[in-house]
Amino acid sequence: MNRLNFRRVAAAAAGALIGLAGVAVVASPASAHHPIITGEYCKLENGNKKVTWTVSNSERDLTGKITHVSTPARTAITNIIRHAVLPKAGEGSLVGEQIVPKNVPDEKITLAVTAEWIRHRKTHTRTANEKATDTGDCKETPAPTTSPEPEPSTSPEPEPSTSPEPEPSTSPEPEPSPTEEPTTEPTPAPEPTDEPTTEPVVPEPGEPTFELIETCDELIFQIDNPADGVAFSITLTSEKGVVKTLEAVPGKTTSVSFEAYEGLAVTPSFEGEKGDPIAWERPEDCETGGGGGGLPVTGAATGGIIAGAVVLLAAGAALFVVTRRRRLRFTA
Repeated sequence: MNRLNFRRVAAAAAGALIGLAGVAVVASPASAHHPIITGEYCKLENGNKKVTWTVSNSERDLTGKITHVSTPARTAITNIIRHAVLPKAGEGSLVGEQIVPKNVPDEKITLAVTAEWIRHRKTHTRTANEKATDTGDCKETPAPTTSPEPEPSTSPEPEPSTSPEPEPSTSPEPEPSPTEEPTTEPTPAPEPTDEPTTEPVVPEPGEPTFELIETCDELIFQIDNPADGVAFSITLTSEKGVVKTLEAVPGKTTSVSFEAYEGLAVTPSFEGEKGDPIAWERPEDCETGGGGGGLPVTGAATGGIIAGAVVLLAAGAALFVVTRRRRLRFTA
């Protein structure tokens, strides 16, 4: 993995993690809004895999909008794209097809879709991730058979009766007009085309995902780095000067936690660039008397945090795409 790819992924990853500072502010209670994904694939004769994806809406009274589509296979999916409208439940679904190369492992034939709904002037965002199921070899569709059309029956037509016609009078034949000789123009030779230049394709590294978890006892920063990702680290510093490092290891999920207390605020930084502090807030279902270990918040607060993080991670993914075309300097 070269240095350029490292900086591309690391910059996008650090930007997404530092952006989690705004999640605690914009977090909203979780709801039932979510996309429903199903997929199945079959194997073609050349070894490639044909995948059929279906994305449905969980809401019967409200349409949704696709805001982010991600697949590790990195091949296009028809119809299921950003800004596509997700019909109401019972009024249809988005169906798309994808051709996956034979060298892609079966476990990577997955699809992640993020959708949003606006209800009562409030935006609800949720992400679903599903793996396609194997249906065996693809069945060829038989070509339609055509039956020969019957030939129309021919009935004999009556022969016209011949009546004597007067002999035509001879008139002088007109002199033939001189015909112009055809001119042959040379056809222009085709212009030479430049031979296509083939450049070596450098595979892009996988994009990591992040999660911020608030429990009654801890503030946890977690990163899931795919096997084809790159290794990097992010420094986390509390307001009391406690410094911890979150290491992103390819193919592993790593995390760093801080003991929770009133006033805890952690500032992430990447290569000297600092982000906004992330303050811990006590979940609503924690005991107010203090002491005792609480359980992780899995209700409204955690759902809102994850929902807000998905929007920020989509922005980080957009930055990742832009960095493929030009080299950017990371700014917080």
